[in-house]
Amino acid sequence: MIVRRVVPAVFSLALAAFAATRSFAQQTPVNPQANGPRPDVIYGDDDRLDMWAVQSPALKAMAGSTVGLFQSGSVSIKDGQAALSVESYGQSYGLCQDEPFRDQSAGAFCSGSLVAPDIIMTAGHCIRSESACTGTKFVFGFSINSKGGATPTSVPASEVYSCAKLIGREEVGTGADWALVKLDRPVAGHSPLKVNRGGNPAKGTPLIVIGHPAGLPTKVAGGASVREVKSGYFTANLDTYGGNSGSAVFNARTGQIEGILVRGENDFVYDSANSCRRSNVCTNEGCRGEDVTTISSLVGSIPTAAAEALRAYTQSSGPSLNTLKGMAGDSSR
Repeated sequence: MIVRRVVPAVFSLALAAFAATRSFAQQTPVNPQANGPRPDVIYGDDDRLDMWAVQSPALKAMAGSTVGLFQSGSVSIKDGQAALSVESYGQSYGLCQDEPFRDQSAGAFCSGSLVAPDIIMTAGHCIRSESACTGTKFVFGFSINSKGGATPTSVPASEVYSCAKLIGREEVGTGADWALVKLDRPVAGHSPLKVNRGGNPAKGTPLIVIGHPAGLPTKVAGGASVREVKSGYFTANLDTYGGNSGSAVFNARTGQIEGILVRGENDFVYDSANSCRRSNVCTNEGCRGEDVTTISSLVGSIPTAAAEALRAYTQSSGPSLNTLKGMAGDSSR
């Protein structure tokens, strides 16, 4: 849905640099894992940007640490390349000819983000069981990186990861909705994103969302803000569609993750005069808003950088932690 949104005048470093090119936004899912709640609408002018249009190095790096969730059957690996099964966005949704990104293709059913060297964060309704987890591939680099470029139909096999374990999840009606997935190996070439460990964002906090609207290649969208903070989630006027479920929602001032996009308004309205569908349009404060699970709902399950460093050290070939304690005369247990 599209809302005529006024972009906040005060944005962060990354957002300010980004605004020089345009603002941000999102879209709906292809081949969803389950019939769960979805974020479905654009608020304000359609601000979605493909990766080629993003000017800020900080935003590029943040987007590089997000993933598209694909069904395992939609990814085929051979000779170092992973072929991705995609389908026409415009045709599959019956979109009007002037609908943005109509000519692109979609394949991801949800979005996610890297929050530790081998941990992906997404929405709980995207991964509802261990079997659903093992049936999902986590794909980095599903993006359009050159102007006029086509939707990628393959990525290097090294950019595709599998589920080793569903660490934990929660899906509470209109409340918290999250899942953490341990990957089959540490991620190479992408850095874990920073999460807010200091509480919930205040009303009016400027936001950016990065993910795969409608399963499309990565889009970066901003110009949104927190509307209201509730129990386990907050609402915002983010421009999103179903495939954005699981997308990381960032604080535009700090660059830290404030939450996970999980629910929202309907994506499209039917244009009877032209027999096609268009993105739903809301005013800046109109419609129900998009629901974002607060990072505080799960931050205790996300390892800190220090914890990750300690884990890596104790798993290395060096002396064990207990050995070091003994050498130092540490009697703690």
